[in-house]
Amino acid sequence: MVTIEEPETDPQSARRHCRWLEQGKIIFFPRTPFDFPAQDRSFLLAQKQSEAHFHKNVAYRPLQDKVTGAGALSGGDGQRLHQIMRRYSSSVVDFLKGFLAPYGGQWRLDYASFRPFQEKGRDLRRRARNDLLHLDNFPTRPTNGDLILRFFTNINPDEPRRWITTSSYQDLVSRFTSGGKLDPPSPLSGWGRLRYNLLKAGKSAGLPLVARPPYDDFMLRLHHAMKEDEEFQEKTPKIHLEFPPGSCWMVFTDRVAHAALSGQYALEQTLMISRSSLIEPDQAPLKILERLSGQAPLNA
Repeated sequence: MVTIEEPETDPQSARRHCRWLEQGKIIFFPRTPFDFPAQDRSFLLAQKQSEAHFHKNVAYRPLQDKVTGAGALSGGDGQRLHQIMRRYSSSVVDFLKGFLAPYGGQWRLDYASFRPFQEKGRDLRRRARNDLLHLDNFPTRPTNGDLILRFFTNINPDEPRRWITTSSYQDLVSRFTSGGKLDPPSPLSGWGRLRYNLLKAGKSAGLPLVARPPYDDFMLRLHHAMKEDEEFQEKTPKIHLEFPPGSCWMVFTDRVAHAALSGQYALEQTLMISRSSLIEPDQAPLKILERLSGQAPLNA
């Protein structure tokens, strides 16, 4: 983990920040590096979400300017939540435009989220649990080899957010593809290529379909395999991290295995970073997987 007390946005520093992330490091800010109004935090801390609600978190979709998963908030509170989520999303993006300048203009803005629940002891199905080590992949939003960057803010005034990480991406892929635990990916060909093109055409026509290239298909299977492997969860070496109240951190969550063991009240913004903007493209999970599996290309 790299700690940054005073963020710098000059071109040389920005490239260094990107390189750290691509090498699998977590960048940590002891203090929120942009203005986050105290009244916004107080409002979020006062919200009571039902554990019975379908969604794990409150989600804000910047491109649609829409909030989902907020439960039965009254009209005024619903509007206030919308404004806070929009403001947080914009603040993160504006900060990263300078701090990670090489990526700016080539990323895709994904969801922001508010996580009001205590992670420790949550009653969730195993694949949905945040407290189990995993690498991120979105079932309905394939990355096609781009990277998932997530920026987190702990708004809890009293409690840290506790994480663990473990072995490198290379080691994890090797572990789960050896001994027949998980079949390695293969490039699209024949029926697989035809099926992918049909799904992609259907999605373009507005049908609720998902076209997943081999890379995303493998990453989702790896996500499930990691969470479902009890021996791995119990015995793999772990690095413990604490993120205090008011701190922020960011990481490529499809590059660095992670789990949130405990913590309540956090905000998060996700961006999809284009492979074409990377400083060290050979460090990307897609390229690592192609080298380890001996198969290329695995994107579409």
